[in-house]
Formats: sequence, C-alpha cells, structure tokens
Amino acid sequence: MKLQHLYLTPTTMIKKILLSLFLLVSASPLFAQNAPIMDYGFRLGLTAHPTFGWIKAENGKGNGTSLGFSYGLLADFNFAENYSLATGITVTTINGKSTEINPRLYAQNANTTAATAYDLKYKLQYLELPLTVKLKTNKIGDLRWYGQFGLSNDFNIGARQDAESGGKGIVTNQNIKSSTRFYRAGLILGGGGEFDVDTHTSITAGLTYNNGFTNIVKDGDRSVKNHYIALNFGIFF
Repeated sequence: MKLQHLYLTPTTMIKKILLSLFLLVSASPLFAQNAPIMDYGFRLGLTAHPTFGWIKAENGKGNGTSLGFSYGLLADFNFAENYSLATGITVTTINGKSTEINPRLYAQNANTTAATAYDLKYKLQYLELPLTVKLKTNKIGDLRWYGQFGLSNDFNIGARQDAESGGKGIVTNQNIKSSTRFYRAGLILGGGGEFDVDTHTSITAGLTYNNGFTNIVKDGDRSVKNHYIALNFGIFF
C-alpha cells in the first residue's frame, strides 16, 4: 500500500473523529443495558482555558513560555464509581519561542554557510483528541479531587511563524504548515477538582502538563518538540 493512501486531510480527520464520538455516545446506553455492573453514566461538558507553551529544539534552545488558548468539548465515560475514561475534542494553540542554528526553511535562502542563530516563534494550532483515565476520590461534601493520565493525539490545522536573525526581522506570521508535521503525540499528566453545582451540573478546574514526544517539523534530521501547561476550566452537564 502506498503511503499517500494513508494520509487523511484535516477535514476528513475531523469528520471521522466527530462520527466516532457520536457513535460512542449513541452506543453507551446499549453497553449500560448489557453491563453486569451499575451504569455510572456519561457526561458531556465545555471547556475554555489558557495554555503556556514552550519549545525544545535539538539544535538550539527554548526562549521561555508563550500564551495560547484551548476550547472545545469534554466527555467522561464513567465505568466505575471513581474511574472514568476522559476524552473530548478541542482546538488547542501551542505557542513557543526558540533560538535555532540554521533551520533549513531560512538558512537555504541566506548568502552564507556560516552557523547563524535564528530567533523563531512557533504558533501552532491543533485539533486535540485526548485519551486519558481519570481517577477520582470520594466526594467531600460537593467536591471531589481527581488525577488524570493518558495520551494526547493532536492533528495540525494551522501553523505560522515569526523569524528574525541578528535583530533583523525575516518573516512575520508566515504560514509554515507545509514544513510542520500533521500528527503530534504527547503524554498527559494532570489533576484538579470537580464541584457540584446541582444534581446534573459540575464545575471543574485543574492543571495539566502536556509533554510532546514527537518531532513537529519536517527539516531533515532537525528535531523540535513543543510542550505546554494548561490551566483547565470547564463545566459538565
């Protein structure tokens, strides 16, 4: 099978993800009917929160954190009283700054072969589909604490970059989608609390560390990875 047959456009990928979530939600009552244990329910929610991203470059260094944003849907499939499969679908921006030596995108247009430092700002946007396990404590009044662990699956839907060298601007907000990879994977570690507002509604807040472990650029052997910390806010219905 040729590799190009395996490639999915972002639009096709979004449709497949939404269809999968719809089928999973639709099938959950059937699973509950056949389950030998109590059905602990399915919850759907909304989230909107900031992200603080940074870059780790193999041939360079990161330059602090940059603010981004994430918003979308949350979903908890509660398969036991204190355990959930937590997923969702969000649009997540991961920004970050770095100083890198001779990135091919810019060095190939330079008039010198000498090692040159470029200050770069990555502005990447992903369709994020997390797959995690959420472990919850028993309720303490209307509050329960949780810990979360799992995999982040991110699909590139936008990539732009600012670049300068020697204090001189080279590009601003340039589209670099063709120079970045479509898929990003990351490790999710997080925790927080959920507060019940009423019988069916709860507010959630917490902290998540998303450690990217796949290369985000297409530039020969050059390796660049991005990571972020999120201050999570959401509401479940």
